[in-house]
Amino acid sequence: MAKRKIKSSVKKGIFGFVVFVIFIIVILYFLYQWGLKPVTNKNTPVEFTISSGQTYLTIAKGLKEKKLINSELVYKIYVKLKKPSNFRAGTFSLNQNMGVEKIIEALSNDSELTTDSITITFPEGKHMRQIAKIIENKTNNKEEEIFDLLQDKEYLQQLINEYWFLDESILNTKLYYSLEGYLFPDTYQFQNKNVTVKEIFKKMLNQTGKKLEPYKEEIEKSDYSLHEILTFASIVELEATRSDDRAGVAGVFYNRLEAGWSLGSDVTTYYGAKVEMSERDLYQSEIDEVNDYNTRAVKMVGKLPVGPICNPGVDAIKAAIEPTEHANYFFVADKNGKTYFSKNNQEHENKVAKLKDEGLWYEY
Repeated sequence: MAKRKIKSSVKKGIFGFVVFVIFIIVILYFLYQWGLKPVTNKNTPVEFTISSGQTYLTIAKGLKEKKLINSELVYKIYVKLKKPSNFRAGTFSLNQNMGVEKIIEALSNDSELTTDSITITFPEGKHMRQIAKIIENKTNNKEEEIFDLLQDKEYLQQLINEYWFLDESILNTKLYYSLEGYLFPDTYQFQNKNVTVKEIFKKMLNQTGKKLEPYKEEIEKSDYSLHEILTFASIVELEATRSDDRAGVAGVFYNRLEAGWSLGSDVTTYYGAKVEMSERDLYQSEIDEVNDYNTRAVKMVGKLPVGPICNPGVDAIKAAIEPTEHANYFFVADKNGKTYFSKNNQEHENKVAKLKDEGLWYEY
């Protein structure tokens, strides 16, 4: 009798487990079906912008934030099962009553692509005057309006309150342009040419926050402020354009500063004089001019420029946050991008002469 009771208990246990599994499967099925349904039955149009480099999977969070889907997880499962193609960047006109299947269909065949959407690319190393020119050429905004906004203290204070990486440093009246160095260079999509400068800056600042977030702890522990780090990064961006070792170049500038030397950076001198490097050579008076950017001026010995001189990319920013520690104070890159470091000026001059003899000297 005992054996029968045990067998009966086992059977009941197995039956209960099977019922439980079926119950879970049914619940998951209904949750999956719910996740595919429209968020609402109401006709609620939503403009949704997909940036270059994004995928069906990476836009899940954005679709949820715009209340276009019920569940990121269900959406991702659907995408993995269906494997949709023809994904492209742009601004799409979607609706909260579409549901996952129709949204994927709209994104796949471009049926809801807004034809007047625009793409703006801001290359790494561009300064604010160049950025203003790009915005003027691509949108209905004028350069003068951009520069006026950069002097709007109320607007700048709002940004300081909104973004963790902005502080009173951008209010310094000695700066040429308040947000120089903080607008992340990338490719962005906007609804049309009527996009405002504030909207453009917001997207760029949001991207800056994303790129800086992984280094937030290192920045907070650094002996230098973020403003100073971005200033270093902007110099590295322009000085090490051809270099294969940006962290090593950053180390040179840190060594010079900490030793009380002049940074001796030509790119800061050009920026201080508001002259493009491709435009012409500087006059001696411009080289010697004392301003808050020119690190070749005698009074700038042992000092950083008052702020960034361009908007650096992530590689230059990383190099400024994590510079290579070494004992070098000079560097030069050959025409192939290989970087050579030296401890003193004589060693540096010898390497330059050797590169010229070997036909490896870079000619502008």
